[in-house]
Amino acid sequence: MKTRTLISAALVVLAATGCATWDGMSSREKSAAIGAGVGGVAGAVVTDGGLLGTVGGAAIGGVIGDQVGKRK
Repeated sequence: MKTRTLISAALVVLAATGCATWDGMSSREKSAAIGAGVGGVAGAVVTDGGLLGTVGGAAIGGVIGDQVGKRK
């Protein structure tokens, strides 16, 4: 079950990144988007695909990515 959840989450993240145009984004925005994607996948894996864990992980990952991008 975890493998299917991880693959599904990775495909969603990959599809979402393909929709974004990276040319007009700042380094901070790119870091926040990557952090949200990684956090969403991590939250989905930890909670076995739970909605709250996925959304919470994406939110926390986005905030962390934003802060990391601020330093670049």
